[in-house]
Amino acid sequence: MEKDVLTRFGVSMPEDLVNQFDQYISEQGYTNRSEAIRDLVRRVLLEPRQLNSEQLVAGTIVMVYDHHVSELPLTLMELQHQYHHHVISTMHVHLNHEQCLEIIVVRGNLSKLRELKQQIQVQKGVLYAELSVTYLDEDGKGHTHDPSHGHTHTHDSKG
Repeated sequence: MEKDVLTRFGVSMPEDLVNQFDQYISEQGYTNRSEAIRDLVRRVLLEPRQLNSEQLVAGTIVMVYDHHVSELPLTLMELQHQYHHHVISTMHVHLNHEQCLEIIVVRGNLSKLRELKQQIQVQKGVLYAELSVTYLDEDGKGHTHDPSHGHTHTHDSKG
């Protein structure tokens, strides 16, 4: 495997910001500022708004909702079935008597995943919904997944 060529550059910041950053990198376990900055840049570049809407991605939709809201669990399940080619797996956790946390592992064009997340987010009783993605290599070198393998549903009732 060929090593990437590293480029040095200087960054100017107010001293207070540098001190806060140094505290952050220490708490996160980084050994130097460069490692932390590289990770932050990668994270920013993988934000869904930075990627082309037709980009092939994989990621998660995390949501918290009130399962007592009439028909909401059924509506959310129906939405997942409408996007069954994009849903790989789900995990459902009961947070308390009213709230559930659901994590949906997804894969496909970013535009379709954004669409699914938006349809989830606007449902009455959904308190939180967020899409987080990572870029997928489309040149065939990486592992490919055939959605026709089906998907698993994990149900954890510990709470």
